[in-house]
Amino acid sequence: MTLPVSVVVPTYNRAALVGETLERILAQSLPALEVIVVDDGSTDDTPAVLARFGDRIRVERIANSGELAARNRGIGLARGSLIAFCDSDDLWERDHLARMAALWQAEPRLNAAYANFRIVENGVWRAATKFDDAPEGYWRDLRAIGDKAGVFDRPVVDLFLRFMPFFPSALVVHAERFRALGAWDSAVNGWMSQDLATALRLAEHPPLGVLLTPTVGIRKHPGNFSADVQKVNLGDARILDYVLATRPSLAPYAEAIRASIVRRRLEALELAFARRDWAGVREILGLLPAEAVRGKRRWKARIASLPPALREPLAHVLLALGTAKSSLLGGQRAPSARPRPAS
Repeated sequence: MTLPVSVVVPTYNRAALVGETLERILAQSLPALEVIVVDDGSTDDTPAVLARFGDRIRVERIANSGELAARNRGIGLARGSLIAFCDSDDLWERDHLARMAALWQAEPRLNAAYANFRIVENGVWRAATKFDDAPEGYWRDLRAIGDKAGVFDRPVVDLFLRFMPFFPSALVVHAERFRALGAWDSAVNGWMSQDLATALRLAEHPPLGVLLTPTVGIRKHPGNFSADVQKVNLGDARILDYVLATRPSLAPYAEAIRASIVRRRLEALELAFARRDWAGVREILGLLPAEAVRGKRRWKARIASLPPALREPLAHVLLALGTAKSSLLGGQRAPSARPRPAS
């Protein structure tokens, strides 16, 4: 028997996008028990767009409180055994809910499950999927449970620190179990990379289902906060600092988490220097341990502190040397450690 699914859609000033998102949700081959849209204090025409759907959706309007608070409000209203999340600028394939609900038929113990996704830009769905970018061996421990689906039976915090291929609009949770875990971690509401805190919470509590088939489209547009890689890396590092300080259960992963924090901040440092974001360079340097700032990075630290007349020509030379070295190596770079999907 298929478990009933509630859908929670948080929205804020998405009048131009939320309509298509909802049409896709309402056209699912497995109809949702209910579609709950939490309007987080929109000031554009979002309320008028939502009104056009009449009683096909339930609209809950709240004062602007942030996306995580809006999702948790929706969870409080949901009646389904499962809860699926979809951001109001993203899109589902017609069989998304059916395929996700089938995971619980195959493995009823699941606490949560994620689907694969593709980027959608200007209405065009990319051929490549997010899971295609996973490093070698990432899916080694995935136990197959059906057609292109599987389960992680162990905690996967270590995997999430290496590479994070999962996104909220591709997430379905077991309602009762997710509430018991604390739902979305609202302590980081409004932070960059805020979803990572809850993803790591789920990573600690298997079994976790995975649908390898891409059934979700993440729309890329100017309003996406995750478009700035420098900010995303700094946001990820801040979240990792937070979970390390507040979750004793993560103590076995402390060394890996600290290393991941440093990697992300170093990548942000490189981007800030390339942009000539000198204030950003100095801020990031203040967050890094001294032993991490070695070699060429030490030169970058010194250059960032110089007066503009000296700083600019020296920065140009250092960046040119890096470009020349990259060309000699055939343009090869080390794989990025950035965990968030570029949306």
